[in-house]
Amino acid sequence: MADHAIPHFQNDSGYKHIEIGAKKFMCIGASPPFDHPHIFLDTGAEGKIICPYCSTYYYFNVRLDATESSPENCYYIFSEAAE
Repeated sequence: MADHAIPHFQNDSGYKHIEIGAKKFMCIGASPPFDHPHIFLDTGAEGKIICPYCSTYYYFNVRLDATESSPENCYYIFSEAAE
């Protein structure tokens, strides 16, 4: 299994917005098999972006590590079963 250099985030709980510690990341929507196309997003200078597939608002939070989110359960960890 290959390591993923870009953090992936999911929104299984349907949060309206998620704070993340990465400016560049992939949104997968919900966890597989209910995911949408994995889309590369960049919060840019404004520190925020909305996913065009699932409408989740992502906000960059400098206090979080690249694989952290608030709420806590949104970082997606790949497993062999999910690939």
